[in-house]
Amino acid sequence: MSEPIVEWRDVTRSYPATGRAGRGKKLHALRGVSLKVDEGQSVALVGESGCGKSTLARMAVRLEKPDSGDVLIDGRSLSALNGRERREETSHVQLVPQDAAAALDPRVTIGASIAEPLVIHHRGSSSERQARVDALMDEVGLDPGLADRYPHQLSGGQRQRVVIARALALEPRLLIADEPVSALDVSVRAQVLNLLQSIQRQRSLALLVISHDLAVVRTITERIDVMYLGRIVESGETREVIDNPSHHYTAALVAAFPDPNPATRLQRSAPTGEVPSPVDLPTGCSFAGRCPAVQQDCRTIDPLIGMPPALGRAACIHPRHMPKVSAPI
Repeated sequence: MSEPIVEWRDVTRSYPATGRAGRGKKLHALRGVSLKVDEGQSVALVGESGCGKSTLARMAVRLEKPDSGDVLIDGRSLSALNGRERREETSHVQLVPQDAAAALDPRVTIGASIAEPLVIHHRGSSSERQARVDALMDEVGLDPGLADRYPHQLSGGQRQRVVIARALALEPRLLIADEPVSALDVSVRAQVLNLLQSIQRQRSLALLVISHDLAVVRTITERIDVMYLGRIVESGETREVIDNPSHHYTAALVAAFPDPNPATRLQRSAPTGEVPSPVDLPTGCSFAGRCPAVQQDCRTIDPLIGMPPALGRAACIHPRHMPKVSAPI
């Protein structure tokens, strides 16, 4: 059995808390998260803003380092590699940022931005890089004639295609799309999602989509991991988890999005109450203060959340239901 492309093993990450109330304390962004993405797999990582999704993604491209735990690419620990080896391994994983306008240098042409990874990694001659840029622009649906333009001369959808093209320049095996359509008009979102699906199929890429929009991830992913306050609370097949959530937080996320079919609409409310402070974490289950089905033991017992749960299983001592899990052969 082959190694996952990327694997996060029990990673934690905290930052010094700011403000007078946080003096001397830590903000706990990730708390023992384990996750993996296999070859050709499409995975969603969902949760409310601030739950740690982007921090986890940035670790795979070495923009963040875990305080403890490990991040592996092709079974190799990034912390154990030297600089050259680390650059080679992380080139297999590329990040598509949420804000394309902020990710593109306004003083650099579109063509030069797409070619930048090739220059940094010394891939090809100048003419070969130019041909590669033209091919990448054509692949993402951009006229190569736009290569001499600057970011402000393109639409939001075009800029998003540019950062996708740049992410593809080094022939990655995993593409991490961080809220890939949240900054786009509704009319453009479907086009970008269809593009990501098409690229994944044609290149046999793995895809990790970070989002808070369940409608987006239901369309383009096969597995989903739900995060809450720095931990994974539910994991399983995307459609199974969304249609029949086990964790009460997942159910509340599902209910927050409108369902056009009244026959299948979930009759539950969206998450209510305030998310606990990541500086002063509560005892027991972190969702207990917002959970509609909270019981006394939820406030004292912390569910085990280390590795992602079994198919559809929730990190909850009183789940909405116990999903059927096939017995081992």
